Amino acid sequence: MTAFSGGATPVTPIVTGPHGGAGYGLSHEARNLHWLLTDVVEEVPGVRSVAVVSSDGLLLLSSDPEGQRVGGSLPEGPRHSTADLATIVAGLGSLTTGAAALMDGGTVKQTMVAMEEGSLFVMTISDGSLLGVHTTPDCDMSVVAYHMALFVGRAGHVLTPELRRELRQSVEAVR
Repeated sequence: MTAFSGGATPVTPIVTGPHGGAGYGLSHEARNLHWLLTDVVEEVPGVRSVAVVSSDGLLLLSSDPEGQRVGGSLPEGPRHSTADLATIVAGLGSLTTGAAALMDGGTVKQTMVAMEEGSLFVMTISDGSLLGVHTTPDCDMSVVAYHMALFVGRAGHVLTPELRRELRQSVEAVR
């Protein structure tokens, strides 16, 4: 399943069935999360890639970075790896959680890193999982934050331990 809208990065689901159908063999909840992730990518101009990472740092869902597949696989290098985005999101989440604890700041809700060539947004999902969004430098930050909050609000209550396990197994099955 690859969709384009307004130049947005297409989402290629982690699991495709024997007929190429997105989420073939996945539960209804897993397919809904794929749909929600696709919605973030399609509706928000400037989104480069998106990753959902479990509380223990494992990739659960992602979009294709830069929307480029070469011969069925992602190009080599750190700029083209969903695993690298997941690692960065997990590390940043851990760092900010530790900082908040040291500062008696409570729960971290969102982290934003503005860079010369883009931005990285990380938002906590209710179960401790994280949503990370990498954007272009000219994105509208308020639109990104709004759509991230929608995803978190919709996904937070369905991201159960069973669903996380299913999503993680789907990632491992592709590797």
